[in-house]
Amino acid sequence: MALILNIDSSQEKASVCLAENARSLLCLENERQSDHAGWIHQAIATLVKECGYTLAQLDAVAVTAGPGSYTGLRVGLATAKGICYALQKPLITVNTLLMMAAAAKDQAEEYICPMIDARRMEVFSAVYDKNLREIAAPEALVVHPAVYQMILAAHKVLFTGSGCKKLQQISGDTPNARYEDIPFNAAQLTELSYSRFQQQEFTDLAYTEPFYIKDFHTTERRKTQ
Repeated sequence: MALILNIDSSQEKASVCLAENARSLLCLENERQSDHAGWIHQAIATLVKECGYTLAQLDAVAVTAGPGSYTGLRVGLATAKGICYALQKPLITVNTLLMMAAAAKDQAEEYICPMIDARRMEVFSAVYDKNLREIAAPEALVVHPAVYQMILAAHKVLFTGSGCKKLQQISGDTPNARYEDIPFNAAQLTELSYSRFQQQEFTDLAYTEPFYIKDFHTTERRKTQ
């Protein structure tokens, strides 16, 4: 039996889930993005205690590594790496878009296209089939009516996530396209993380960084006189 802590703080809502193999035992959520850093450690302590375990009993820690919120990704990955370093546990990283697709797979007819709002008319997106095989790799896209036109010509696609509304607004009722913002949390990581645990697909603790897709830019603050 593998006891795996699953963490997601990649977007507005953060969540932590403890799982035995691929079975979720308990999942806790926080909907205030500004509180993620202060909430996550206490939530993990509560989660493990309520399930009757200790952190030392963990077999691995899994976390969404991106894309998503720059700050949220750093909070989640720093937390996961800290636990792994302290307890000498393996780290598992999962693409955020794949986790979102896992949450939607039972509602999709053929393909799933999770989309994360990346400000302005940009989204982070990818395309998977119902078995979560990658059809189009994760990328940053500027939304326009012809996005995924070739895929839509031959397949039914379920668009989901915070960015899918942008495409719906400019594409209208496109044949083969369905738009639905399907909820997800760290519980959707459980099957993915357990599969990687079985395959011993662990991530190097020293060199793992968030998968931002595009560079992070800050605006230089003006100097006051």
